[in-house]
Amino acid sequence: MVQILPKAAAPGIEQHDAEAVNDAANRKLYKKREPIYPKLVHGKFRLAKWVFMILALGAYYFIPFLRWDRGGGAPDQAVLVDFEGRRFYFFWIEIWPQEIYFVTGLLILGALAMFLVTALFGRVWCGYACPQTVWTDLFIAVERLFEGDRNARIKLDRAKWSFDKAWRKAGKHAVWLLIAGATGGAWILYFHDAFDVLSHFFTGGSPISAYLFFGILTFTTYTLAGTMREQVCTYMCPWPRIQAAMIDNDALSVTYRWDRGEPRGPHKKNDSWEGRGDCIDCKACVVACPMGIDIRNGSQLECINCALCIDACDDIMKKVGRPTGLIAYDTDINVEKRQAGEKPGFRFVRPRTIVYAVTLALVAAVMLVALGSRSTMDLNVLRDRNPNYVTLSDGSVRNSYTVKIINKTHEPHQYRITVEGDPALHAWLLGQEDGDLVVTVEPDRTTDFRLFAALPQDAIDRASEPLLFRVEDLVSGEVQVTRSVLQTGYDR
Repeated sequence: MVQILPKAAAPGIEQHDAEAVNDAANRKLYKKREPIYPKLVHGKFRLAKWVFMILALGAYYFIPFLRWDRGGGAPDQAVLVDFEGRRFYFFWIEIWPQEIYFVTGLLILGALAMFLVTALFGRVWCGYACPQTVWTDLFIAVERLFEGDRNARIKLDRAKWSFDKAWRKAGKHAVWLLIAGATGGAWILYFHDAFDVLSHFFTGGSPISAYLFFGILTFTTYTLAGTMREQVCTYMCPWPRIQAAMIDNDALSVTYRWDRGEPRGPHKKNDSWEGRGDCIDCKACVVACPMGIDIRNGSQLECINCALCIDACDDIMKKVGRPTGLIAYDTDINVEKRQAGEKPGFRFVRPRTIVYAVTLALVAAVMLVALGSRSTMDLNVLRDRNPNYVTLSDGSVRNSYTVKIINKTHEPHQYRITVEGDPALHAWLLGQEDGDLVVTVEPDRTTDFRLFAALPQDAIDRASEPLLFRVEDLVSGEVQVTRSVLQTGYDR
């Protein structure tokens, strides 16, 4: 029997029979998805992705279990979105519904940070930090554990069904489901006390919303990371389109240095490297790519800049005795400069990066000032409109108000309410006819008080100024002021 050996791109280096099935030129819109079998590579970028994946997943799964003692009966979970209590807790920061602008500010900061990083280093978010990338990386690692590396997975998929194939496929999907379930389970822990949810979840005692979102997150994680993978980035995600506006010719991105690599082709032992490029067309970069593209075809929407092709190519360059960096983080301008014999360089400081950085710093400064000067109390006054006013037996006119005082501290505070207006105005609280209008609000609570304001008959015709409601915190001395009107029915 004649043994057919694989073609060699260079002595001892296999020329992979691989096609970049997800390249735009090869991808058909209505064609069934062709599976991609990324080959495991080793190198600094692969190591960086392992480290970041461990840190990101560790933070996601374990942050809900961190405790933070706030006192005053407040929840002690460090990070908690408490819909029932209408609060967002983040370690020492507590956001009330009235302070939703802080969340808006955080979203703006996140967007500006992504714009700046993309303008500097290309799509590093997609390659390292995007949840789709992180969980897909984990799912591929599980797949490799059960089915082997690239060639073994291809062989297994082409083989007929057997016990060996069945248990490997079943084991892989079972672990995928466990990871997806842990992902959905961890998500709901951010909205309820983590230990409380875990103690009741498997006995059916958790809120129905917990089971609903557990199911949704489990399904989406299993589907997107396990079966759709690169299709999410290619078809569903808007960021590849948006990032085109963030990147210019000076932004770093994973680049095939064609000035050095072309003309490409296999290289035989003892042959000279003169008159040819360093690329031996082994397609190691193609089989390493989890997106199924060929980086040598230039900048592409499908490329997530994971840099695994750099590790694969560097390994080959070392084996054939050529310098590493045939594929590297670079710019197209530098490639053209080297081709023209000019000195390459990197421009990190340029108009768009300055605009992004300055805007980011300004928004961050505004957020810090607002956070540092935020009030520990809040006041809201609502006047009753049905009826607008009541005429009493002595002819005076009375209006009714609901005074809402928010105590944002974790200690009970006393507040003095003062109503300023006409000198003849008389104000009192329900159940407190005489004396100072002093009330107590429990910690971390909003309390409503019923307040009445009456104006004598002889003063009705001069009631033109709005009422000024002043609330003073007798503990901290902080004052909140708001205005309302006194409706008398007097027509001038």
